[in-house]
Amino acid sequence: MSTTKKYLALAVGLGLVTLSACGSSSDDESSGGSGSGGSKTVTLVSHDSWAVSKNVLAAFEKQSGYQVKVLEDGDAGQAVNKAILTKDNPQGDVFFGVDNTLLSRALDNGLFQPYEAKGADKIDARYQADQDEHRVIPVDTGDICVNYDKAYFSEHKLAPPTSFDDLIKPAYKNLLVTENASTSSPGLGFLLGTAAKYGDDGWQDYWGKLKANGVKVVDGWEQAYNEEFSGSAGGKQAKADRPLVVSYASSPPAEVIYADPKPTAAPTGVATGTCFRQVEYAGLLSNAKNAEGGKALIDFLLTKTFQEDMPLNMFVYPVVDGAQVPEEFAKYGPQAEEPETMDPAKIADNRDDWVKSWTSLVLK
Repeated sequence: MSTTKKYLALAVGLGLVTLSACGSSSDDESSGGSGSGGSKTVTLVSHDSWAVSKNVLAAFEKQSGYQVKVLEDGDAGQAVNKAILTKDNPQGDVFFGVDNTLLSRALDNGLFQPYEAKGADKIDARYQADQDEHRVIPVDTGDICVNYDKAYFSEHKLAPPTSFDDLIKPAYKNLLVTENASTSSPGLGFLLGTAAKYGDDGWQDYWGKLKANGVKVVDGWEQAYNEEFSGSAGGKQAKADRPLVVSYASSPPAEVIYADPKPTAAPTGVATGTCFRQVEYAGLLSNAKNAEGGKALIDFLLTKTFQEDMPLNMFVYPVVDGAQVPEEFAKYGPQAEEPETMDPAKIADNRDDWVKSWTSLVLK
């Protein structure tokens, strides 16, 4: 879900401001047993979009006495699959970044051991999961939504779409680019959003109409957003011609934050009736060698300090009640009021079949 390095790559490529993020601390000690004689290194396994401000992490290390080592392991799906394969001898102590589209796979395969984190009672009830067994905690949330190029719609005197239904209207023919649902997290989220909206029996008919209306499918977010979407900074450089793209509700704030000079208004907007809500979780890995350090790190993820640090580092929203978001988020990327959602168990039961059916319908 989180897009830090995607936006960072864009910013670096354009010579724009960059964002302070850190990877790991000391690599001198491997993650070893807990207790007074154990290692003081705790290892976090994550996808490639993990990021935290250096001073925030340093404060946790000073307070806890643990040094944090971060192992980034590809995109979310790849990282989860590898963690499952290595669960008997895990690479670390805590896993961060399994989202609601993959959660049941991780739980069913025994990836996590129970731990009731300090501060869990402050998590917004909408994002809670596995409350009976306490194997994971929600850490952040975000919305996958269609973004639109404001300039295009203004120049063409056309109202931007606001809903899934709008996207299949003739007025928006050949305007939308999305990601492959079998290879991309936002692509899968968009597919799940349509399944939630139109139901088990209606989503395929919807996609048939979307295909007939000229939707373009590319492999991943980077290509869709930075090469095909006319509203992004990268898309403008690439002379992109698609003014609609499946991205995130946090994309418009990123377009402002990384611009130099900063515009007074975001150049892109969000079709809030097309949003699907993702939630990312963390958990203490089964057979973690430094379980005590892992528990301390999980507690840290729920602190107000970390929760308020996340938005400008990982472009996601906090899940802890009372945590504030930056002004840019509130102004340019508010969360959808009524996003599509789906029970992780239903996703687990249908995900593979839906992706297979989607591939046959849309790509062939």
